[in-house]
Amino acid sequence: MNITTVGIDLAKNVFQVHGVDARAKVVLRRQLRREQVALYFVNLPPCLIGMEACASAHHWAVRLSASGTRYG
Repeated sequence: MNITTVGIDLAKNVFQVHGVDARAKVVLRRQLRREQVALYFVNLPPCLIGMEACASAHHWAVRLSASGTRYG
């Protein structure tokens, strides 16, 4: 599974994660609970992550950037 871009819908408890490869083919659809998010992204190869602008977006950008991801 070669994920290049991930979209994440931030929420209070359950986050929706959607990943695509270089050809924009869906290779990942997953629901993650808040406590699973950071651990899940540590195990993914570095990729571009897009997320909505909301109150918790900065918090998650800092947490996930430690795993080598970049944001667009």
